[in-house]
Amino acid sequence: MENTAILREWFGRVDTEKTGSVTAPQLKRALAVGNLDFPLTVVQQMIRMYDFDRNGTMSFDEFVALNKFLLKVQQAFSDLERGRGYIVPNDVYEALVKIGFSLDSPAFYTVCESFDQRKNGTFRLDDFISVCIFVQSARNLFNSFDTAKQGRVTLDLNQFLYCSEYPDSPTKKN
Repeated sequence: MENTAILREWFGRVDTEKTGSVTAPQLKRALAVGNLDFPLTVVQQMIRMYDFDRNGTMSFDEFVALNKFLLKVQQAFSDLERGRGYIVPNDVYEALVKIGFSLDSPAFYTVCESFDQRKNGTFRLDDFISVCIFVQSARNLFNSFDTAKQGRVTLDLNQFLYCSEYPDSPTKKN
């Protein structure tokens, strides 16, 4: 339970307005203190992944769930980075499997290409976390349509548009 006390203390410091919840900008600033500098869109995606009450913010319990996921991702990264500070695509694949993601080669290489920020085939911890956030979010969305749990979905145009929401749309609320 000591870990819960530490998390609660950290959460209290991030919740500067003492509302009992954390916004994406607050979480972004807090993660940056720990040398995890993510674009606001990635932090918003983190919140959406565990925003169980769908209010756009993160309560303490939701934060605990996110923290558990991030610790699992960090451990998978640490197991493979071999003191280099980064992992390469083969390591990324192995780490994703350890976490429980199974992607075929075309999907995997497309994801790697999209998240290789420096285009040099290396992934720092924040890059790898971004990959995992994306894949987990995609899995969550897919599972919401795969109600029969068959590993396949059929979408009508409305459903496709809903799940294809363009992140930088001028009408999107941040």
